[in-house]
Parts: sequence; structure tokens; C-alpha cells
Amino acid sequence: MSTREAQQSEPAHPSNEPSPREPRCPRDDPPGRPRARPRITDADRASALRRMKRLATALFVFATIVFAVSFALQEQIPWVGYIRASAEGAMVGAIADWFAVTALFRHPCGVPIPHTAIIPTRKNQIGDTLGAFVEHEFLSDEVVLGKLASLDVAHRLGDWLSEPANAERVTAEVAHAARGILTMLGDNDIEELIEQLARRYLFEPEWAPPLGRLGARLVAAHQQRAVIDMLLDRAESWLVAHPAAFGAMVSDRLPRWMPRIVDRFVDNTAHREILAFVRTVQAQPEHPLRLAVDRYLAELSDDLQRDPTTVRRVEAFKYELLESPRLREFVGDVWASVKANLEQSLGESESELRRGIRSALSDVGARLSADDVLAGKVNAWVMDAATYAVRRYRREIANIISETVERWDPRETTDKLELQVGRDLQFIRINGTVVGALAGVTIFALATGLHGLFG
Repeated sequence: MSTREAQQSEPAHPSNEPSPREPRCPRDDPPGRPRARPRITDADRASALRRMKRLATALFVFATIVFAVSFALQEQIPWVGYIRASAEGAMVGAIADWFAVTALFRHPCGVPIPHTAIIPTRKNQIGDTLGAFVEHEFLSDEVVLGKLASLDVAHRLGDWLSEPANAERVTAEVAHAARGILTMLGDNDIEELIEQLARRYLFEPEWAPPLGRLGARLVAAHQQRAVIDMLLDRAESWLVAHPAAFGAMVSDRLPRWMPRIVDRFVDNTAHREILAFVRTVQAQPEHPLRLAVDRYLAELSDDLQRDPTTVRRVEAFKYELLESPRLREFVGDVWASVKANLEQSLGESESELRRGIRSALSDVGARLSADDVLAGKVNAWVMDAATYAVRRYRREIANIISETVERWDPRETTDKLELQVGRDLQFIRINGTVVGALAGVTIFALATGLHGLFG
């Protein structure tokens, strides 16, 4: 159910009466979101532990007082013997359970009795046992795969990503992480990496044979003709736009004693002839110039593949380019431009890059929700990945637990564990006092009854 439908389905409340669903603190608990449980601090646990200890001790003291009074009065008042037996049993139960609870964390009364102070003395063994328990019981193949099979991860993920707010949230997290990575990356390191990759994959292989094979395929497909047409068009445009400039290049080479009218005639004639020649080549696909260029490119492609001299020239040019300082400057400029554009795009919520990521996530979510075949493949991939991770790393996870426990200080470990479970353990003392009282009076009643029957 969407938030809007949920709001419409709730009954209206008068304006002067607070809604029972209204959170107490709207700033901390926005409507529609479950209220978070208050965080319990160590101070709260310590206070609760002290209260429970005082209660358990008070019960023991009360049982002791009752025992002392009833023990003194049992000769004068026979039925007080039942109270004495009950108090005596309560004292025994309270002392026994106090000893049991205390023996977990420290030596009772500071006396090093064997098999006491179990947690501080056997901390490392407890850590090993806990790690083994997690490894075999929580990280077993059956448990992990069974849980994943019941979750249907693909459909859940698809439904979640289909929500625009969730897709935007993931996009923002990805952008934040990517910007952090870009900030951590050193420019010099990236430039050296790019240069190393360029050296290995661009400069180490020979250039001539691949260029020759590529040129041969282009020539066979007549791809060079489009380039020639472009060059002819540019030449025609330049000749039409600059007749005087072309004419000066011709007349300047004539003798100085020639009349100026001859210079102009030669310039105009040369310009017309060159322009007519260019237009003729443009109009005739099989013009001899075009065919000559085709033959030259075909021969050059063949030489690049088979002529050692041509190959050496290309390789010399390649190494000259590789040693040029301009290459490093070019790499630096490329990386700086890419980094700046990435940082800007990742920082803008409505940039093309973030919109593309958001759209891709939404599309993936919609496909996972609607396509059962794709969802099945994703679930199978998740199962395989989980199986691999569990089998490969569960021992390491268990070792992390045992090694972490081993590094803990025994006194600190004892205090922390007692804060966590000590309050509940005090109930053992309370229950022991109550159960001891009931057991004491029951045993005394049975003994009294049997004594009366057979005495």
C-alpha cells in the first residue's frame, strides 16, 4: 500500500483531538515511518543491574531475618517450623544461585575456587567456541542458501529499485562513492597508469601491419572516396573564395620584365584551369587522379604489411612519438578533463550522468520485477556468489570472531558481558530464592507427614 492510500484509509480525527498515530516528536519520528527504539546505553544497563542485585540481595536478607525469627520461635509455636523451613530453603537457594552467577564473572568473595571466574579465565576458549558455532551453524551452506532461496532477492530488489526515491538514493550513494574515489586518486599515479597502459597496449605492438590491413579493407570498400570528395570540396571552396591569393602564387614566379597585363592573364588562366580541373575530378568518379590515389593507397597498405623499410619507418615514427614530452602533457590534459567532467557530473543531481545512472537502475528494477526468467538468473547468480563467499570466507569470519575475543582485556570483557546479561542473570538468584523457599517448606511438610505416619 502506498503512503497516499494509507493516509486515505486512516479515519479522520477532530482537529482538537490528537491522533493516536501521531508521533510524540514529529522532528524525530516523521509520519509513516516506524518509531525507532530508544538506544539503551551502558549507564542504563549498569543502573538496571544494580537494581536487580539489590532486589536479589534484599530477598536473601529478608529470608535470613525470617529464618532467625522463626528458628527462635519454632519451639513455642509448632507451625512456625514451616516458615523456618521455607526461609532456610530460600537462603540455601539464594546462596547457591549467587555462587553460580558470581562464578561466571569472578571468584566468589575473591577466593580462587576451581571452576570459578569462568569468563575471564576461559575467554579465549569461549571465543573459539563462538567462532566455530557461527561457522558451522550460521554460515553453513544449508542455512545461507535456504535463507536466500526464501527471500527471492531478485524480485525484492526489482520492486525496491522500481521506486524512484530508491533509485535516486542508490544513485546518490554511487555518486558520493565515485567522487570519494576520484578525490583519493593521485593525478600523477593515474597519468603514469594511463601512460603505462598506452605503452603496453598501443606502442609495444607493431603499428604498420595492423594499419596496412585496415587500409586494405578500407580501400577495398572504397571508403577513401568520401575523404577525397571532402578534400576536393574544400579545395573548390578555397579556390572560389581566394582567387587573388592563388594568382599571386603564379605571377610572382614570372620574370620581372613581363608586363602586368600578362601577369593578370597568367593568374586568371591558372586559376580557371585549376578550378576546372578540381571540378572535373569532382564530377568523374573514375577520373585518372582518383584511380591514381586508389592505387597509391592500395600500394601503401601492402607496403605497410610486407615492406620492411616501410615498417621500420612507421616504427621509428612511433618511438619518436612515444618519447615526445607532449605525449605526457596530452595524457595529463586528458585525465584532468575527464576528472573535472566526472566530478561536476557526479556532483549535480540532474546531470546527464546521474540521470543515466538513475534511469538505468529504474530499468533494471522494472525488468527484475516483470521478467521471471531474468529474476531466476539473478537469484541463481546470487546463490552461486553466496555459496562461493560462504565456503571461501566462513573460516576467516570465524577467525575474526575468535581473534577479536582473544584481544579483549579479561576484566573489560567480564564487565561488558555482565552489563549485557547480568540483569537477566539476577533473576536466577531471585528464582533460586523463591524455588528454594517452596522446596524447603515442601520437604519439611513431607518429612513431618512421614514422621507422623511412621514415627
